[in-house]
Amino acid sequence: MDIELARTFLTIVRTQSFIRAAEQLNVSQTTVSARIRSLEEKLGRTLFVRNKSGASLTPAGEQFLRYAPTFVQLWERARHQVAVPPGHRAVLAVGGELILWHPWMLEWLHWMRKTAPEIALRVQVGLPESLMEQVTNGVLDLAILYAPQNRPGVRVELLLEEKLVLVTTDPDMTAFPPENYVYVDWGAEFASHHAMAFPEIGNPGLVIGGVGLLGLNYILEGGGCGYFRQRLVTPHLESGKLHLVPGAPSISYPVYAVCSAQTEGELLQIALQGLRSVVAG
Repeated sequence: MDIELARTFLTIVRTQSFIRAAEQLNVSQTTVSARIRSLEEKLGRTLFVRNKSGASLTPAGEQFLRYAPTFVQLWERARHQVAVPPGHRAVLAVGGELILWHPWMLEWLHWMRKTAPEIALRVQVGLPESLMEQVTNGVLDLAILYAPQNRPGVRVELLLEEKLVLVTTDPDMTAFPPENYVYVDWGAEFASHHAMAFPEIGNPGLVIGGVGLLGLNYILEGGGCGYFRQRLVTPHLESGKLHLVPGAPSISYPVYAVCSAQTEGELLQIALQGLRSVVAG
């Protein structure tokens, strides 16, 4: 079976629309429809019911959904293994959100190169939706994410349950938010908790997206306050450069590993061992 047929099927399932699937695949809607017709002819079953609200799976489509991710993942696994660089025994493709690359994933790269040099690595930074899609399709073996989705063909493992805490350079701060408040965009879940805790901060004057270290360095150099990872600010709390804001709620910041179900178990175990070692340290 043409692997693009399975990819197109999965994209429609995810977007619930032939039109949106065509946009994501960068092809015409006619092409998407033709691919699904071809797939339905091969299977001898109708896979989708199309209506004004989009596209939903038929019972046969629900059954095919159990196997489609495996087709795509096996193809990507074969493609990766054929391209193993000389001097290596396997390739591991890993992605992560930008906010998680420093320091954890960068330290993990050093751990992997030292502990398992025989494994070639392909790494990338990406947006959560794209990373999830690539794991689902087998393009990535592993992705490190803040708020992953449950999808067929992947498994999710909690790596770290960290907290974001509100800190300030001013030990005598009494009013919140001060003019020098820095809003670090830690993702949609953080934004929701932040909005409930501080409804008065609807439009902060300074927003830093995705790089907590940048915001931390900013307030350390010029003063201010903001939410940062507890482990990141602990040395500064101990030195007296930063102070916890009394009464401010901490916000949960879990980090997950999302694994392709088709990736060789040994490779994933090595990668996960390294990630656990890094976050434990």
